[in-house]
Amino acid sequence: MSRQPTSNVSVDAITLRYNNETRHVEVGVSRRIIEPYLDQLALPGVTLWEGERLADAVERAVQTKLGLGVRAQGQLTVFDEPHRDPRGQTLSVVMWAVADHPEEAPDYVLWYPIEDVPELAFDHNQMIEFCRPLLVDRLWRDLSFTRALTGASFPVSAAVAITRSLTGTAPDRGNLNRRLASVRGLGISHKRVVVGRGRPGTLWEWQSTHLEPEGA
Repeated sequence: MSRQPTSNVSVDAITLRYNNETRHVEVGVSRRIIEPYLDQLALPGVTLWEGERLADAVERAVQTKLGLGVRAQGQLTVFDEPHRDPRGQTLSVVMWAVADHPEEAPDYVLWYPIEDVPELAFDHNQMIEFCRPLLVDRLWRDLSFTRALTGASFPVSAAVAITRSLTGTAPDRGNLNRRLASVRGLGISHKRVVVGRGRPGTLWEWQSTHLEPEGA
């Protein structure tokens, strides 16, 4: 017997990638192909199926709407404004997701810096605005989220760019280096990376591929 969608719960995914070329954390969106808001940009979202876990629903949303897998994901909040969806009252569980191999996204997927997302359908702009501080709170603390954004290794310049992009403020490098040094499972690689005018720079590296989120 096929599963049926619930009548009042949806799952919307703030899907992220770190773009090393633009030095921004970016949000993936695509155009809706059905009403309401036909042809308007929107976050990937789906109606929750009966018996479906949120983790499975967010992966389904990113796969069906952006054509991508999910490297890591988690729950952020719930939007419950009664008139948020013109089709009727619904709850939206807002999730974060970091896209897996975002460079392989289909041409219809558009990426925007998290601080410069255009007008989206439904209340998706409000979701990003409300959840951005929650994402900032996870950076360097929730290891699943952080490692998914940074990749297995990264230079200090990438740590600076990711922090600046999410917070909107350039971090103090000394404070950031001390923060990196305190992160469990993160250490300085024996390798060096060339930055600027040929100057060798520090490369940070995750020591384990089995990292769990730190704290609630």
